[in-house]
Amino acid sequence: MPPAPPRPAWLHRAGLCDLPAWAARELETLPVSRFDRGAALFHPGQMAQGFVVVLSGRIDVFLVGPTGREIRLYAVEPGQTCVQTTLGLLGDEVYAGEAVVAAPAELVLIPRGLFRRLMDETPAFRGWVFAAFAGRMRDLTHLLERVAFQRVESRLAAALLELAEGDEVRATQAALAARIGTAREVVSRRLDGFARQGWVSTDRGQVRLRDKAALRRLAEPDEPA
Repeated sequence: MPPAPPRPAWLHRAGLCDLPAWAARELETLPVSRFDRGAALFHPGQMAQGFVVVLSGRIDVFLVGPTGREIRLYAVEPGQTCVQTTLGLLGDEVYAGEAVVAAPAELVLIPRGLFRRLMDETPAFRGWVFAAFAGRMRDLTHLLERVAFQRVESRLAAALLELAEGDEVRATQAALAARIGTAREVVSRRLDGFARQGWVSTDRGQVRLRDKAALRRLAEPDEPA
């Protein structure tokens, strides 16, 4: 029996290595698209056109309130999926949030019809989608827990440590506020307080971390009373 044809490189990168031959043939014809930072992928009210597979980079998904205030729901990185897209394709729901490319990204779009056929006929693909979906739901649950039960100071300290490149965070106060689920003015006041403690110093669009140990202590989840 001749050896099976090699799977396209992007399938390996996505972790889709156990598909039947017909599914691999269908998927290998799909192009890899590249997007620069800041590109918008979808907006509230739009219908999902297909299932996005992230091969590199990062996509941030935000919920936007009536006043324009944003909260970052989650990020989609290689090996992860977008909850809103999955729900849109499976339940014909429109997007409630918007997605923006946060780091230059390579994506593959699996069209709606092919996605549904793969879900119906390919257990390996269906298992891959639901496993990734479960991970996303776990992340959303953790986000809700942090917003509901963790102090703003603690969430901000954790975000600064997560975003730091060396000792520097390049992010606006509005971006930090969206990430931790609060208002920009609240972030501004908390950063001023951190600066008075000597933990950080701030400049336009960046925060320099002066005392990471103090920030780590503050970032620890609050102990129950």
